[in-house]
Amino acid sequence: MALIDDTREILAELIAFPTVSRDSNLELIAYAADRLGALGARTAVLTDETGHKANLFATIGPQTDGGIVLSGHSDVVPVEDQDWSSDPFRLRAEDGLLYGRGACDMKGFIAATLAMAPRFAGTDLVRPVHICLTHDEEVGCLGARRLVEEIARWEMRPSVAIIGEPTEMRIIEGHKGCCEYTTVFSGLEGHGSRPELGVNAVEYAVRYVSRLMELRETLKGRAPAASRFEPPWSTLQVGRLAGGVAHNVIPGHASVDWEMRPVSEDDKRFVCEAIGAYVRDELLPDMRRVAPEAEVLTHVIGEVAGLEPVDDNEARRIVAALTGANGADVVAFGTEAGLFQSLGMSAVVCGPGSIAQAHKPDEFVSLDQLSACLDMLGGLARKLSA
Repeated sequence: MALIDDTREILAELIAFPTVSRDSNLELIAYAADRLGALGARTAVLTDETGHKANLFATIGPQTDGGIVLSGHSDVVPVEDQDWSSDPFRLRAEDGLLYGRGACDMKGFIAATLAMAPRFAGTDLVRPVHICLTHDEEVGCLGARRLVEEIARWEMRPSVAIIGEPTEMRIIEGHKGCCEYTTVFSGLEGHGSRPELGVNAVEYAVRYVSRLMELRETLKGRAPAASRFEPPWSTLQVGRLAGGVAHNVIPGHASVDWEMRPVSEDDKRFVCEAIGAYVRDELLPDMRRVAPEAEVLTHVIGEVAGLEPVDDNEARRIVAALTGANGADVVAFGTEAGLFQSLGMSAVVCGPGSIAQAHKPDEFVSLDQLSACLDMLGGLARKLSA
């Protein structure tokens, strides 16, 4: 069977696993582990604390340092309230396009990697190839965060990571981080006629948001001179403010959902330290003058490291040689690549399909894009052959 046909069949099976982030991915992980294990790969299924989610880390080739990771996330976004032309969890082929939830984001890359695995297994590799599938990328890269913590404890580590997010097979060497927070305000309820006797949580939430907006403007002046991002500075925005029950009741509780997309870890630290100091030195003292039990707590929903462009990047050199690309770009969307980079690995993002199709109804990947991905992976097998 031709590799593209095998890839298409595997993709159909992967799409049939409805691995929406809120649900388990264990069946898909077991499927991939069985396929790779049958080829002689050394597989490790790393289950999370709930027992309903898992990462897969499979190794083909020698047990040495310096391996190359081919990584993809197994979870997909929901399909509710989307107008699909067909069952989103059943692959549909039409005019060279393969439709289904996760087709490009990012089960197409996983399918191509699994289809190429027999070739890796049949090659006398000089460096190991690690096939990595993670859980819960769409809700904060939770699986990859656990995985890199695990890898950090290993004596033998990979040195290169290729993350197959949909880039139309362009090399991506940089993206901003993505940090999501919920800040909860606990004040003191009371009658609206005596506002001085209560602690209005909504009012303090508004003051908090105002300070965030000041910091947002400050971030514009901190943009690196050579920043290639659009916009070039770190961004900050408020997605939701909630609180209160009635016109005449002083609200005792409020919450603010906000996010930051830093171009550097320094910007992230700057914002977190500045807003933390504002809470500690101004908001809480004001609140506790009336209600000593008042509190402001920030919950980390997700902190995903950005991918920093670097001059010396082996991953970029390898993928450029395999694809013939003459350059590398940066993008606005986030990936797990920065987490692998945080381990000292070189990392790039390169995979089949377009991010423009991701998360939308009738998501698709083209057979041409899958073929280009297979060409890259086949070239990698040849490059690593003894």
